[in-house]
Amino acid sequence: YPSGNLAVVVVRHKAQLVCIVQEDKPSKAKIQAVFQSRGRSTCYYPSGTTWINMDPRGGQYFNQQGNRVRRWRWPSTLMPSEPQVPLSPIFISLNQYVGVRILEQDKIIISFLAMGRQVKFNVGTKVQVSSWLRPPTPPGEGELLLLAFRVRILRLLDRLRGCLTFPSTEQWDKIKPPAFLTTETWKILDLCTCPGVSKELRSLVQAIVNA
Repeated sequence: YPSGNLAVVVVRHKAQLVCIVQEDKPSKAKIQAVFQSRGRSTCYYPSGTTWINMDPRGGQYFNQQGNRVRRWRWPSTLMPSEPQVPLSPIFISLNQYVGVRILEQDKIIISFLAMGRQVKFNVGTKVQVSSWLRPPTPPGEGELLLLAFRVRILRLLDRLRGCLTFPSTEQWDKIKPPAFLTTETWKILDLCTCPGVSKELRSLVQAIVNA
């Protein structure tokens, strides 16, 4: 960002690449979007609630209250007998500088505009889905909460370690969380998008990891 804060992080997790968009803050920056090379992606409202969730089959669009207002399937996942309904382009602004445009499964564009200059890159990918592939089994409520509190505790310990290393309060806001904590956070938020996870549990987990 023009402020010098990190806007986009690309990490490798196992056999896939993950692109993470963070808000413009020097510390405790919330995750605003996650795009995985295996076709799973999630965008979040500034409040932390899920805005758009996509997987290899299609996507869902939610309002700020967490209610689904739109749903679609990627053309490559439709059977020949199913109607081919084209996806109307979707554009959302994650913040003042970063926007996301969804055109097709393999054309999901992140645009970054600042100081009169613009950068665009494609994070979409074409993923084939086998007809027998079932949606992932959602984790239990207790498991999700334990994972969320674990990340929260690790964040607090990292913050405490930074404060001990840099006693001056002027340095505290400049301390960046380690990359593995950012990765762990998006993994938990991704689990919250599994079918069967309630809106209330999803909001609670988001509040814990983003506190």
